[in-house]
Amino acid sequence: MKNFNVNLFLIVIFMVLFVSCNTENNNPLADCENEEFFCEFDSRNFEMGFSTWPYASTVASVENTYDFIGVNGDIYSEHIDSNIPWNAWINDLSLPAKFTNDIASRASRKIPDAKLTVSVSLLNSSRDELAFDYDGSIPDYMALNDKEIEDAYFKHLHYIAEQLNPDYLLLAIEVNELLKNAPEKWEAYKLLMANIRKRIQEEFPTLQISESITLHNFYQPDVPNPDGFIEEIANYANTMDLVSISFYPFFKGLKSEQDFMKAFDFLHEKIEKPIAIAETSHLAEDLSVESLDLFISGNESEQEDYLKTLLTQAQIHDYEYIIWWAHRDFDALWETFPEEVKDLGRIWRDTGLVEDDGVERKAFLRWKAVFIK
Repeated sequence: MKNFNVNLFLIVIFMVLFVSCNTENNNPLADCENEEFFCEFDSRNFEMGFSTWPYASTVASVENTYDFIGVNGDIYSEHIDSNIPWNAWINDLSLPAKFTNDIASRASRKIPDAKLTVSVSLLNSSRDELAFDYDGSIPDYMALNDKEIEDAYFKHLHYIAEQLNPDYLLLAIEVNELLKNAPEKWEAYKLLMANIRKRIQEEFPTLQISESITLHNFYQPDVPNPDGFIEEIANYANTMDLVSISFYPFFKGLKSEQDFMKAFDFLHEKIEKPIAIAETSHLAEDLSVESLDLFISGNESEQEDYLKTLLTQAQIHDYEYIIWWAHRDFDALWETFPEEVKDLGRIWRDTGLVEDDGVERKAFLRWKAVFIK
């Protein structure tokens, strides 16, 4: 009994010191008297929003998505990770209607009184080559910084920026994946983007520009020389005025608040510039993809823990904004995917803050409590 009392006393002392330390550091995870999350702050100092990814392949779902964002966000993302009309840009031909209609549709639904960030991908979904043209081809090139590639991609970005008039423009998406998957193209990529960045800034001097980096493959890169990879990406990211992050913690099996914090601590140690979360989400249900021999457990509480950690770090470290990838599970949209991409789409299908039937998850209550700050 004596040993039990001593151990209990030590535990009590530890808890008192822990709470005291948290309070002194103004940590919003510390419990306030009313036990409401974010109660230590009178207001938030970052913007919150969602991508416009719809939950079904209907006009109604698209319109509902924009309406939802208008109510629950003060920023949103147009994510253009698709084909690039290379042939049209290079040869001064008419642009494909599929491309111009897509951009016009996004422009017509622009949300008033909300900031807009536009992410455009230079690379394919594997992040090892240029994005495909609408006929499935890519242009011939000797190096990614060939003048023909530079001019075509500059025209592509200029058109999108002119049509959508964003506040932020991501010139390329998840660029560290190129160094991981096709390292021989990395030096030419950096030269290409240095020229693109300069030309876009000259044309749109008030536009904040960036390129996104995946935190999961920056923090724990699966490469032969991880230390060298991390150093190279950190150095490159810190040349930007704003570092935009793509982060899906479940890709690396991160499941607890402690896991999430280690990743964010790493980010803040390596990055010296302002941070924005360009896209992120976390599983609210188990993920099982037999063809990929993949099973990752997930639940609402774990999703809420991640969002809680994310919002707290955004406040403490003055992030520019947070974009949650999909506001609602997209089971109905996923059912329309071609068979060859269904397994890939399943990975993000159940990461919404709202279930596919419209029921709000616990994490969304957290979101709304912070959003109104």
